[in-house]
Amino acid sequence: MEHDDEKLAVFRQARLNPFDRGEEEDGSQEGRMPLQTETRPELFSGSRTHSTDRTMDLGLAEDHFSRPVGSFVASDIEQLKLAIEECKKLIPELPEHSERQKDTVVKLIHLRLKLQELKDPEEDEPNLRVLLEHRFSKEKSKSVKQNCDKCNTFIWGLIQTWYTCTGCYYRCHSKCMNLITKPCVKSKVSHQSAYELSICPEIGLDRQDYRCAECRTPISLRGIPSEARQCDYTGQYYCSTCHWNDTAIVPARVIHNWEFEPRKVCRSSLRYLALMIARPVLRLKEINPLLFNFVEELVEIRKLRQDILLMKPYFVTCKEAMEARLFLQLQDRQHFVENDDMYSLQDLIDIYSGRLSCSLTEIHTTFAKHIKLDCERCQAKGFVCELCKEGDILFPFDSHTSVCHDCSAVFHRDCYYDNSTTCPRCARMTERKQDEMPHVKEA
Repeated sequence: MEHDDEKLAVFRQARLNPFDRGEEEDGSQEGRMPLQTETRPELFSGSRTHSTDRTMDLGLAEDHFSRPVGSFVASDIEQLKLAIEECKKLIPELPEHSERQKDTVVKLIHLRLKLQELKDPEEDEPNLRVLLEHRFSKEKSKSVKQNCDKCNTFIWGLIQTWYTCTGCYYRCHSKCMNLITKPCVKSKVSHQSAYELSICPEIGLDRQDYRCAECRTPISLRGIPSEARQCDYTGQYYCSTCHWNDTAIVPARVIHNWEFEPRKVCRSSLRYLALMIARPVLRLKEINPLLFNFVEELVEIRKLRQDILLMKPYFVTCKEAMEARLFLQLQDRQHFVENDDMYSLQDLIDIYSGRLSCSLTEIHTTFAKHIKLDCERCQAKGFVCELCKEGDILFPFDSHTSVCHDCSAVFHRDCYYDNSTTCPRCARMTERKQDEMPHVKEA
């Protein structure tokens, strides 16, 4: 028994807070909190329960707070709430900015975390859950700094189970999943791969019956009972739970005004725009063809894309190019090797910033170098101008050439425009067909 008392004394001395230890080292007794002399056998017995383990983790077995009511053991939720109230009452009574006050605040945080853990105990949750077309995956990260998209409160990764949708990245507590009413935005992207191209198409709060466009919560511009927040993408009004004042670049403003200032959008619009940003769904020459008259960078990018499409036949039939996987340089923009008129919102953002012009010019130079200098097989597929029959070998992507729209023959630009005759290659092909006609009739 004496041996156990010695161990208990050492344990209690180690559990003292830093403020108390510092005072003991200095030999000062003023302001020290009295140590609790009575022991609790249930805390040290071999049959202690899970709740007492939590108490030991928090260091609540000792009287850190020196309240007249004595020390307290948080063995259940009610006792833990009482402990929190004791801390809240004690903090204003302590000297402001003192070490003791800071230590008490830390204890209060720990008590609240423990209370949250008791209310939302970790249990065996499935790793994958499907709800409203969401595919929720259980997260393992413990150090997150996001809010729950449902209840808009902080996610305590250390003590709470939480999930993230693999499609739209919707995050929520495990306990909030059954309250979700918003379907996965990725399904909307799959079914509706087109932007709203009208600038902030507002319909008015009265048309919305003064309710949130998503969750139907009553809202008003005066903030009673809830503030009405407009989404610049949809033009509709939302409550503060569905609209967090996030900002995003709105496609309609980019296409019509070449404006890239982020605007406030609701949460569902934010996710939708994030999932759509890399999709090539904008055909600029149909939506706003005049944009090319005012934005020189667009004209430059269109010419580079047209040249890349002219280089594509060389690479498709070149073994060396296929082995070198030159087209992988455009793996993030595969639509550039399929057409020259479809753009994604990310393409327009990169054109505005100048990043796309630099990267695409570099890729264009690499492709041209392979065809004209590095590969003999590609060089053999060049053209000689049949109008002047002079000069170097020509390629359709050269800046000083013109291409026949019918037979794809390549000529010097000056020769092709100045010569009033038809394309020599087209003429030969026409003559050959006429010569073959009598033989077909005889057969």
